[in-house]
Amino acid sequence: MSDWDLLLTDARIATMRDGYDDLGTIENGAIAISAGNIAWVGDAADVTAANAAASRSCGGRWVTPALIDCHTHLVFGGDRAAEFEQRRKGFSYEDIARAGGGILSTVRATRAASSDELFDSSMPRLNAIKKSGAATIEIKSGYGLDIDSEIRMLEVARRLGEASGISVRATLLAAHTVPPEFLDKPDAYVDLICNELIPLVAERKLADAVDGYLEDIAFNTKQIERVFETARDHDLPVKLHADQLTNGSGAALAAAHGALSADHLEYSASAGIAEMAASNTCAVLLPGAFLTLNETRKPPVDAMRECGVPIAVATDCNPGTSPLTSVTEAMALACRLFGLTPEECLAGTTRNAARALGLDDRGTIEIGKRADIALWDIAHPRDLSYWLGSHPLAGLFIEGLDVSLARS
Repeated sequence: MSDWDLLLTDARIATMRDGYDDLGTIENGAIAISAGNIAWVGDAADVTAANAAASRSCGGRWVTPALIDCHTHLVFGGDRAAEFEQRRKGFSYEDIARAGGGILSTVRATRAASSDELFDSSMPRLNAIKKSGAATIEIKSGYGLDIDSEIRMLEVARRLGEASGISVRATLLAAHTVPPEFLDKPDAYVDLICNELIPLVAERKLADAVDGYLEDIAFNTKQIERVFETARDHDLPVKLHADQLTNGSGAALAAAHGALSADHLEYSASAGIAEMAASNTCAVLLPGAFLTLNETRKPPVDAMRECGVPIAVATDCNPGTSPLTSVTEAMALACRLFGLTPEECLAGTTRNAARALGLDDRGTIEIGKRADIALWDIAHPRDLSYWLGSHPLAGLFIEGLDVSLARS
């Protein structure tokens, strides 16, 4: 009987193991896979194919952990490309919102869509992200803003994972914005989230985390704290859209509640970043939204480096502010717009993205981790952040299974 199911040989491996210099590179490496996990990794000279049921050469290609997209709003109804065009013609977001556009237009379209319609419209976006090298993706709700629609979005997220083979982490973002029927009574909407929606989602195990949007146009500190406390009462970890448009002390609030991550962070103060470091809260940077909104205030990356805050990078795929469906493109934008290094971007879409989702079983290539592995037609891993519009993925394994792009 063979010790392993599969042995990958002739690979240049960027293990991305934390604490190792650079990429944790093994120049002439091999990876053994057993029962969906990495059973052995090291120099190819130290292993024999006789121990494996099957062997496959990587042809000298670079191999990395499969990428992780740790912040998306991928499930939604409708389309907002026309609003993008209007903004290019000089209309403000406020003009568009007054005419019935903006996030509430997506809410209306999402509420009107059936589960099948949401599934069918979301699957191409999921496949595009998968084809950029991702084996894990987070999908938020937040465009339903009522019990039935939020539940439907989370159910579709779970269904997408089952149908695609990609690992989906679902996040309840009911505290995304105040729905129209609660515009004059936001606290009553927070009551609904805390008293009805979170308990129901927890009971049905539809979400892996709870998120909120702390901003002048969304929810205040007291309201977000209620949501977080309720989530914690139901054993759900929390995340936060923080300091995107103003400094609302979101980084500090996320840290105070032990959030898995604080996301956006363009206006975060250094003190809040230091508190994130102390609480081991990950920073998730979203360059697609920064680009689409023509922002100029960059996240305090230097402070994050100095404090040792783990930095993740994600697409923020959504219809209004980040129509981005490639993790490698997000890496390229993070280099150019935020000054991250290519190595930081790869860490930000592998081991740090896993941390941002509370996952310790993936994001690096080492014994015991999930065999989520990407093969690339590149000269060096820095190319993943260097090239714009390229599609260098040569192979993808999810839990040790070869996922052919032709079948995705």
